[in-house]
Amino acid sequence: MILVTGATGTTGRAVVDGLHRLPGNAQVRVLVRDPARLTGLPASVEVVVGDFGDEASLASALVGVRAAFLLTCRVGEGDDGRFVRAARAAGVRRVVKVSAAAVMDPGAQDVITCWQRQAEAVVCGSGMEWTLLRPRAFMSNTLAWAPSVKRERVVRALCSGSRNACVDPRDVADVAVCALVGDGHAGRAYTLTGPQALTVDEQAAELGRQLGVELAVEELGREAAQALLGRRHPRAVVEALLESACRQRAGAKQAVEPAVAEVTGRAARSYEDWVRDHLDAFRLTGTSGARVR
Repeated sequence: MILVTGATGTTGRAVVDGLHRLPGNAQVRVLVRDPARLTGLPASVEVVVGDFGDEASLASALVGVRAAFLLTCRVGEGDDGRFVRAARAAGVRRVVKVSAAAVMDPGAQDVITCWQRQAEAVVCGSGMEWTLLRPRAFMSNTLAWAPSVKRERVVRALCSGSRNACVDPRDVADVAVCALVGDGHAGRAYTLTGPQALTVDEQAAELGRQLGVELAVEELGREAAQALLGRRHPRAVVEALLESACRQRAGAKQAVEPAVAEVTGRAARSYEDWVRDHLDAFRLTGTSGARVR
């Protein structure tokens, strides 16, 4: 049995789908807080209700599990520690943990990166087989542009001229599937990127090309970005994201790594590929266009 956490999110759901496509019909169980958010799951997938903060529910979900995909989101809440304790007690042999590429950057000392470093240490000290996945920013983050693209033909972003080797979350999921079911990944940490480092300007140009319009790019100042991020995140996380943007501006996120191809045996998906597969999310309303600048 393989347990997948985070199955209501983009990456976790892609892991479930990837496991389902494998020959041999792997047994898959998903741990979710709200099963109503899961739609269209294969009938063979078992759904259990639980929460990282509820150790009894973790113990129940991990019964009979041999490998687990671990994705946590609550910064500083100790979720990784509780999960690892429950997994070790249940006899889980292998854990594949999603972390972040920034953990390898000595200049990254923000609260999110420090939390991820601590989480990695917990997993690596667990006594179980472990694999760490360290993705760069997800291409799917650009879905946040959809409302302004639809209404105004505008993309608003920080550091629009700086480069980020963003990765398709489906590639992260594909590497996770390989690590969950294959050999040779124990004790490995994979930094996962796309095939090229792109600026927001270049991403907006590609998105506009596929939509058949020109999109304007507006650079957000720090105060505007702080206000926008503050609608979705607590203050400490907002500050961490702003610090991360500064590091991107300094060139800390532009290195392209070969791990996706090395693990999966195929090239990493491009941003062009990602846009083509998600274009409906940006379909325009109205007819007016705008120039990219």
